[in-house]
Amino acid sequence: MTHTHPYEVSVVKLGGSVGKNPAAFCRDAAELLGRGQRIVIVHGGSEHTNELAEALGHPSQFITSPSGHTSRRTDRRTLEIMQMACRGLLNQQIVEQLQGHGVRAIGLSGMDGGIWRGERKAAIRAVIDGRVTVVRDDFTGAVTEVNVTLLRTLLDAGLTPVLSPPAVSFGGEPINVDADRAAAMTAAALGARNLLLLSNVPGLLAKFPDESSLIDRLPKSQIEAAQSAAQGRMKKKVLGASEALQGGVRRVVIGDARRRSPITEALLGVGTVIE
Repeated sequence: MTHTHPYEVSVVKLGGSVGKNPAAFCRDAAELLGRGQRIVIVHGGSEHTNELAEALGHPSQFITSPSGHTSRRTDRRTLEIMQMACRGLLNQQIVEQLQGHGVRAIGLSGMDGGIWRGERKAAIRAVIDGRVTVVRDDFTGAVTEVNVTLLRTLLDAGLTPVLSPPAVSFGGEPINVDADRAAAMTAAALGARNLLLLSNVPGLLAKFPDESSLIDRLPKSQIEAAQSAAQGRMKKKVLGASEALQGGVRRVVIGDARRRSPITEALLGVGTVIE
């Protein structure tokens, strides 16, 4: 459900692998906010979680669904490590840098105030050693409800929300959710004009990892085919783009977080534009 409001919002998702050096991203965000743009920032924390999990003696494991989507195996200990890495470390680093540029940023997890809510999956199917196996002790799910009232209250107060997983289940448990898809749900719920998915590649590549094979425009009608062809994490970004457009978002740009002004350039259409 989309909501009308006097000002427009863009939702910007920063990929976890480039969150280790968010300086250019934060400077660009501050400049845009200074010109009156309204932004909600979403980030993951994959690299931080992997490093912390290794240091704490509980290395990350990944599983692949029968449809080819790869996700983090999230037992309770992994969930706790993810919370430390995403909310406790990366989120606060981004908030600190934004505050340094004069932005009134507020860091929140999807649990806070029930910003992101969804059903915890009772069981997930994964391909392990060539066989489809049912995993039952996983704390994963997908965002199906967004607390728009809370986000609009923060935006109305001149604050810039910086959101990270986990979300909260309808049973009150933390759940690991895909940050790209959570950003898509957030954009749809806010009636955002733009959803920008920024990562460490120029956009959707026809011949991954050849960066010269960038697909700069993708008609909505070709999203399903593009998702099948996408590699690794890009599958989730294309799925998120599709869900955002279905939810009423007018334009999705898969852009490059490594650029000098990554948000501004994505807003100008640098990357893969889907609308």
